[in-house]
Amino acid sequence: MDKINEANWHLITEKMHRNGYAAIPNLLLDEQCEMLKANYNNPNTYRKTVVMERYRFGSGEYKYFDYPLPNVIQQIRTNIYPHLASIANAWFKALNIDKQFPLEHTELLRQCHQNGQQKATVLILKYGKGGFNTLHQDLYGDVYFPIQTVLFLNEPEKDFTGGEFVLTQQIPRAQSKAIVLKPKKGDLLIFTTNFKPEKGTKGYYRVNMKHGVSEVKSGNRHTLGIIFHDAVS
Repeated sequence: MDKINEANWHLITEKMHRNGYAAIPNLLLDEQCEMLKANYNNPNTYRKTVVMERYRFGSGEYKYFDYPLPNVIQQIRTNIYPHLASIANAWFKALNIDKQFPLEHTELLRQCHQNGQQKATVLILKYGKGGFNTLHQDLYGDVYFPIQTVLFLNEPEKDFTGGEFVLTQQIPRAQSKAIVLKPKKGDLLIFTTNFKPEKGTKGYYRVNMKHGVSEVKSGNRHTLGIIFHDAVS
């Protein structure tokens, strides 16, 4: 995954500190996006299917991959993690949280497995017309990594309309701020799982964040979420 290592990580780190999100454009080729979408109906690839309406998560469907992950996903997950671990460690240090993350992804997974979290959390999501995802955080257990990524597998305004990626920031003693993003096909978005540090007059404080998807107005929208910790179930 040369595009990951060749990305401007100094700039990405700055954007993550400032906004809680950043992007690597054109990480996947068009044919890689099509391959991942075409594999959606292969039952041997996934361990669990969730119909979102059943749990009031929104409207749509997602599937959790089973191990071993497809090679392209495994490569992204392994190669991008050390860059993100450095950002996560800087955040926890700024907020005086007594935890630092290992710089190798295999070590994070070992910690998950020791806590009984052994299920893959990488998932592919599919929305049709009227589909949406309520605001949420992807934690899955006591051992979690505070940054995650999502790959966009369709072209907005061509394959679908609506369906914007939404982030909200909850600043203490203030109204929530909404951020609406429209990444293109093949782009990878990096964002905080649950909070980021914000510098105030008396040092850093914690800004809680959630993410979701606005209503799809037409067409089909597929995304692939890469979460770095494993789940209990």
